[in-house]
Amino acid sequence: MTPRTLPVERAAGPSAPLVAAIAFLTLVDLFAAQAIVSMLTSHYGVTPAEMGVAVNAATIGMAIASLAVALFSARLDRRLGIAASLLLLSVPTALLAFAPDLATFSALRVTQGLCMAVAFTLTLAWLGERAAAAASAGAFAAYVTGNVGSNLLGRLLAAGIADHFGVGTVFFTFAALNLCGAALAFAVVDPGRPAAAPGGGPAAPWAAVFAHLANPALVAAFLLGFSILFAFIGVFTYVNFVLVAPPLGLGMMALGTVYFVFAPSMLTTPLAGRIAARVGVRAAVLLGLAVAMAGALCLLSASLAMVLAGMTLVGLGTFFAQGVATGFVGRAATHDRSAASGLYLASYFAGGLVGASVLGQVFDRLGWSATVLGVCIALAAGMACAARLTLRARGAAGPQDGAIGSPAR
Repeated sequence: MTPRTLPVERAAGPSAPLVAAIAFLTLVDLFAAQAIVSMLTSHYGVTPAEMGVAVNAATIGMAIASLAVALFSARLDRRLGIAASLLLLSVPTALLAFAPDLATFSALRVTQGLCMAVAFTLTLAWLGERAAAAASAGAFAAYVTGNVGSNLLGRLLAAGIADHFGVGTVFFTFAALNLCGAALAFAVVDPGRPAAAPGGGPAAPWAAVFAHLANPALVAAFLLGFSILFAFIGVFTYVNFVLVAPPLGLGMMALGTVYFVFAPSMLTTPLAGRIAARVGVRAAVLLGLAVAMAGALCLLSASLAMVLAGMTLVGLGTFFAQGVATGFVGRAATHDRSAASGLYLASYFAGGLVGASVLGQVFDRLGWSATVLGVCIALAAGMACAARLTLRARGAAGPQDGAIGSPAR
């Protein structure tokens, strides 16, 4: 019996620019508020740690929704799920303009996170189902590149609009972008659910979760994701207070332009899958995290040029490692990739929440140097996790380094 030929669309994978655009419009709300965190702190009359947690409260919703999608994604239509989530996202985004207090602001950010994570996780599942193994690394890298773009352009847009028109207009603008994302997803994503496994219907939702948690390589990847966003949030939330305070003393518009530090990451992140295929996943992740740690150390300088260089290196390293790790999860999961992606994202966003909370307290009580030390500890923990990123080739006796795109790995 000759094997069934894969459709051309699956072999080629989804268009990288469209994948990046969906990622951008899905995640543009997540980190843009960090660019105006100092303004929000003054507006609500709270401490940097309190505002840092509130701004990053979206990660609570994202962790919860990612786990829920991991459990029930087999029942969800991809196109309708992604488009409806982005449509609903526009509601809490617009309501943020009217949030009267920090509790309301935080609750709306959690709601935003719920909507963003459903779209995010379903899109990753769709990519894993639509792109063949040879194209999957490129598809996932394109999605992470869109994430990088949302960090750069979202922060620039938020800072510029807030400086000229006020904070409320920021949230109305991003609500309009959410609606554009819903329309694009509905037009681009093909409808349907993953095909049922041969010999029966879908397994019980928790069965896939337990199976993935029994895979040491996947658990290592989940913990790696936790470490990456812990460090990233710690840097790019609290560095804003360092940039606007003496001796740097940047204004709001100048603070917005600082986020061009993400521009190099838009060039390097698409290479993550290719480099991982050449040198192996472990080496690629270690490279990314080492670059991020070097950048974190630069943040201790009183020189603006050194701080900007440090921010650039942290962005380069964490986005690169995230691109490799995301592709690795799609390859390491031998079944129910949507559940594996959901678990990875739940751990990833939980790391962001813990990073905002823990490092916020460190920043308030011990200062910026101690915060940077906390970031470095998280990156070192990620390096330890990278050593466990191995795949077992079919028919092989021992584990192999999980090079993305390599056959049968």
